[in-house]
Amino acid sequence: MPGAIYAEGLVKTFGDVRALDGVDLDVPEGTVLGLLGPNGAGKTTAVRVLTTLLRPDSGQAVVAGIDVLKNPNEVRRSIGLSGQFAAVDEYLTGRENLRMVGQLYQMSARDAKKRAGQLLERFHLADAADRTAKTYSGGMRRRLDLAAALVVSPPVMFMDEPTTGLDPRNRQQLWEVIQDLVAGGTTLLLTTQYLEEADHLAHDICVIDHGRVIARGTSDQLKARTGGERVEVVVHRGHQIESARSVLAAYGTGEIAVTAHTRKLTVPVTGGARLLAEVIRDLDGRGVEIDDIGLRRPTLDDVFISLTGHAAEQAKNGESGPTEAGATESGPAGSDQDQKEGGR
Repeated sequence: MPGAIYAEGLVKTFGDVRALDGVDLDVPEGTVLGLLGPNGAGKTTAVRVLTTLLRPDSGQAVVAGIDVLKNPNEVRRSIGLSGQFAAVDEYLTGRENLRMVGQLYQMSARDAKKRAGQLLERFHLADAADRTAKTYSGGMRRRLDLAAALVVSPPVMFMDEPTTGLDPRNRQQLWEVIQDLVAGGTTLLLTTQYLEEADHLAHDICVIDHGRVIARGTSDQLKARTGGERVEVVVHRGHQIESARSVLAAYGTGEIAVTAHTRKLTVPVTGGARLLAEVIRDLDGRGVEIDDIGLRRPTLDDVFISLTGHAAEQAKNGESGPTEAGATESGPAGSDQDQKEGGR
């Protein structure tokens, strides 16, 4: 039986750009799927199709047991959506924004007011609740937008790069909110470029590139695909990088990655702690001074490099990367206007 979020053969094109090229997804109820991929991979387009903001050229999708194409209004009543950019009314206060969303979902004024108060406390915005949103920092607006997506406690949530622009403390707080939601039975599809975030939150991970799913599995399963362990060495002086490289070449089972500005070399190996001792001895024999050395398991960044040939593209200075072809900003799902905007 399909999960709470199910898609088969989704295709979406924008002119010559094939944003989705036969995407299949299946997210069991009460779990988190981390959808990973570089900018332009198709992540946001997939989210917009599944949340009824875009109509696919072909394929089918079911969310919360409802056919996305046949009953889009019913789907919107069953989901919450937080897009890449905070979509709040900057001339309303934080409290007014949340009350407005509640009333759009046909909550009574009393219930909407109560729910707004709960969410303001939960997202640490109570002190700024009666200030207009235009006075909020970027991180505060992001938290308000996420709160708006949770006004009706939907059984299925879509979060498109939700922690972009948040500082580490606020990111950790959001992770705790997400974990509480899932523990309560919410199903979540999470797109992110923070690999640590997917590692921490996702039950399963789907890697997408050029509109296609290129790998899927748990974090451990994907890491196992890259094979073995890694020796990481930080040399004391930059001119010793080449000497260290020649030592590591004798032990490595793959290409040696060098980060020149940090003087770090990384190479896949087999042999564990015993091999590490041999590497240290050989480096010392060559007169290579080291500041740090260690043995670690593959990371999701290693998975990215292995699968796509490049690392995940992290956001810079708190800003997300360029939106994908055909994508526009969107706020919480739930209005016919959202549906119209999605087709622009």
